[in-house]
Amino acid sequence: VQLVESGGGLVQAGGSLRLSCAASGSTFSINAMAWYRQAPGNRRELVAAITTAGVITNYADSVKGRFTISRDNAKNTMYLQMNSLKPEDTAVYYCKVGAGPYEYWGQGTQVTVFL
Repeated sequence: VQLVESGGGLVQAGGSLRLSCAASGSTFSINAMAWYRQAPGNRRELVAAITTAGVITNYADSVKGRFTISRDNAKNTMYLQMNSLKPEDTAVYYCKVGAGPYEYWGQGTQVTVFL
């Protein structure tokens, strides 16, 4: 499974971005998908996760009410709608996919939020 993230960028605080994670390859084996982020000097943290059936299993407390995870199984794509962005949301955002016994990570996309 190959993953390509897009949609990151530079945005002013209070603004919005929509991240996409497009999967290719053995996508039939994909089950859960998730977004993680890692800010400089911090460990990678889970932002949100979603199952194949579209069930949202988890949101980090810091993003609840502002971020929305979704997926389009027909397009093998997962999204992260990020609203009301804050400077502390600045990080590299990664998508992760579970496929059978394996996990796959995307290359990451930078999100920078400025005041």
